[in-house]
Parts: sequence; C-alpha cells; structure tokens
Amino acid sequence: MNLKNFFHKAGLDGILAGVSAFLYAYSFLILARTDPVNGALFSGLFLLLTGAFAMKPFIALYHRLKDVEPGYAMYALWASLVGALGMVIHGGYDLANAINPPVTTIPDFANFPSQIDPRGLLSFGALSMGLLVNVWLMKWSKKFPQGLVYIGFVSGFFLVVLYLGRLIVLSPASPLIAYPALLNGFLVGPIWYIWLGWFLWKGKK
Repeated sequence: MNLKNFFHKAGLDGILAGVSAFLYAYSFLILARTDPVNGALFSGLFLLLTGAFAMKPFIALYHRLKDVEPGYAMYALWASLVGALGMVIHGGYDLANAINPPVTTIPDFANFPSQIDPRGLLSFGALSMGLLVNVWLMKWSKKFPQGLVYIGFVSGFFLVVLYLGRLIVLSPASPLIAYPALLNGFLVGPIWYIWLGWFLWKGKK
C-alpha cells in the first residue's frame, strides 16, 4: 500500500470536509430560517458530504497514531468512522425527505429524531469521542501542530455540548445549542478539517 498517496488523497478529502461542514452550517442555521425547503435540501446534502469526506482523513490519522497507543488509536478510528457514517446516513435521510417530502411539512418533519442518528448520537456523540481521543493521541505523538490539536479539543467539546443540548433542550434557539453550533459550524470545525487536510496533503511528519 502506498500510504503517501493515500495521505495525499485523505488530505484533499479533509479540505473538502471542512468546506462542506461550513456549507452545512450555513444551510442548517441560516438558509433554513428564510427558506425551509432549500435549507432542508442543502443541509441534508452537505451533512452527507461532510461525513463522506471525513472518512479518509480519520483512517489516515489512525495510520499516523497507531504507534503511539494502538488500542486507543483503534478506538478513535472506529468512533470517528461511526460518527462520519452517522452523518452520511442522517444527511441521506434528510435529503431523501427534502426531495420527496412525507405527508407532514418539512419544518415539522425536521423536528423528528432520525431513527439511525437520534439527536446526533452518532454525528455528534460518537464523533466527539473519536475526535477527542484522536487529538489526545496527536498531542502525545508530537508530530502535529499544537494549534491543530487544541482546535480539535475545542471542536470535540462543542460536539459533546451539541449532542447533550439536542438531546435535552432540543430548541435550536437555546444559547446552549445556538452558540456552540455557530462557533463549531462556521469556525472551529471547518478550520480543523481544512488544517488537518492540508497537513496530510503536504505529507508533513
């Protein structure tokens, strides 16, 4: 296996994941307020794409971190992939309902929990666990920029808060959900994916 070539492709996917994550945040948090139909359509699409693009970077991270602590690296890989797959399925579920809406209206339907990813159990909960363990290992490996590590910790924390907020509070207008969603969706999350993607693409050790 040519890992250098894989890291290069994973880096490109990481950059695309960051762009897609930003567009998802825009569609879900801003567009949906003025245009619920297109907001549901594009948020579903970009959530699906973010999860799909995030998979290769997480696999590349595993190859970089498995020598630090194999057990935790494997745990982080599985948790991250489950979270990314949750985004793909959740996004596909929302996209399908936006293209062919069920009997109820799209704004009402958006409040129903996804059966595969209830309140973000996978896309927020599992992903946060994988991300936090990954950045903990990245810190110990001393082969990654410290800024990337700290941004990863912040993003992981926001994901935990978002899952608990969606589970307990539910209302997107609540400050417990709104502020972490805005910060992680428009700033922290996209920066982390794009920076990780650039790091992998450049092939730095």
